[in-house]
Amino acid sequence: MTVGFVLVGHSRALAEATVELSQQMVPAGAVPVEVAAGIDGGKFGTDANTVVAAINAAHAASDGDGVVVLLDLGSAVLSTDLALEMLDAEIRQQVTVSSGPFVEGAVIGMVTASTGASRDSVASDIRNALQPKQSQID
Repeated sequence: MTVGFVLVGHSRALAEATVELSQQMVPAGAVPVEVAAGIDGGKFGTDANTVVAAINAAHAASDGDGVVVLLDLGSAVLSTDLALEMLDAEIRQQVTVSSGPFVEGAVIGMVTASTGASRDSVASDIRNALQPKQSQID
């Protein structure tokens, strides 16, 4: 069992590339991840119904360990808020929405999740995902 992930963003290509990069760091299939990015026709945007479907799929694949949702910006937050209202209460209680960075958070979060860490530990690591880069730059 492991924490599932949902990447909510405006660009499907960016979200899929983020997943691909993250999966280079973990064993194949070790972390369930769903993409809820872009809208019909390959356009930029977010959609709450797509987020609901992605959360439900990631939750089912997590075997009860819950889901962490990573967001890019703007309406991704609004679409995710609406999606949370649309979810069954039981599932909603097992979802953590992260304020961490999209790319760095996905990489670090999936690595942490692949070790069997709890959803709270994964979410904490995601929130702190910029620290290594900040330390190097500072």
